[in-house]
Amino acid sequence: MTETGEVDLRHHGDAEVGDGLADFAVNVRAGMPPEWLAERIRAAVGDLAAYPDPRPARKAVARRHGRSVGEVLLTAGAAEAFVLLARVLAPRRAAVVHPQFTEPEAALRAAGHEVERVILGKDFTLDPAAVPDDADLVVVGNPTNPTSVLHPAGAVAALARPGRTVVVDEAFMDCVPGEPETLATRLPTGIAVIRSLTKTWGLAGLRAGYVLADSHLVERLAEAQPLWAVSTPALVAVEACSAPEAVAEAEAWAVQLAAERDRLAAELSARGLYVVPEARASFLCLCVPDGLGIRALLRQRGYAVRRGDTFPGLGSDWLRIAVRDRPSNDRLLEVLGELGI
Repeated sequence: MTETGEVDLRHHGDAEVGDGLADFAVNVRAGMPPEWLAERIRAAVGDLAAYPDPRPARKAVARRHGRSVGEVLLTAGAAEAFVLLARVLAPRRAAVVHPQFTEPEAALRAAGHEVERVILGKDFTLDPAAVPDDADLVVVGNPTNPTSVLHPAGAVAALARPGRTVVVDEAFMDCVPGEPETLATRLPTGIAVIRSLTKTWGLAGLRAGYVLADSHLVERLAEAQPLWAVSTPALVAVEACSAPEAVAEAEAWAVQLAAERDRLAAELSARGLYVVPEARASFLCLCVPDGLGIRALLRQRGYAVRRGDTFPGLGSDWLRIAVRDRPSNDRLLEVLGELGI
């Protein structure tokens, strides 16, 4: 189904936190970056007199995903990638699959493009047939924010066709052990993959991400990108986090995350709440009667969660909750119990 109703596309989890609230609203891994990475970033400050050189980081990303260097564009986070795509592409009919991260649609609209929303049905699983046949730009998240649903790679790849660009937001793919559904290493024709270091490595303030796409599109995006858009510290972080030992560290965390996420989902489901099934990212999406009211009560008790009504396809009964460590999650469960949930 499609939807055109107005929501606040610019509302994000960071607007929910502050005032000493326990943060279950932002999907950035707590306690990051690790000291080895922080030290690398601090050391990069000594090189700030020179202009940034993206070549080592670009090569590292290419090696990490088995791509050519020409298929890699480094960006100031995934958000910049969406803006560049909106500036470079000229879609006749753009379709954004929702519920998902709202910044791609916001960037397209800001660039003057009309956007058609494709709203997924029950359990928010992807049906390629729901996308209009004549859409020449399609944007989809995998795993999707805020639903935490991981779509099969085959279903996402089935969206590709001649004359169409498919943009896949894989900002949370490194939350999935083994990344079995990633298209980064396959990169079918017509598909662009966007990745971010923000979530797993705790680098939201540094702005580090990249686009993987065919070299022609990468060249067009690079022409639209401001010179030296990615800072030297961010380039150092991209290179470091693309190294095999860092990828292995992220994989070990993803395995631990999966166990705790599944436990938290089971606890919430046992209380009669609808939790979107088969969650695979670092957060859960759940339906709670009077979700906005519960959110307000949680804030009174010192807990911030993400409202769901600013995501097209959800509404005021929906919340997104980041998965933290077990003691923190148990404290949130306690507070929910005090509220009768």
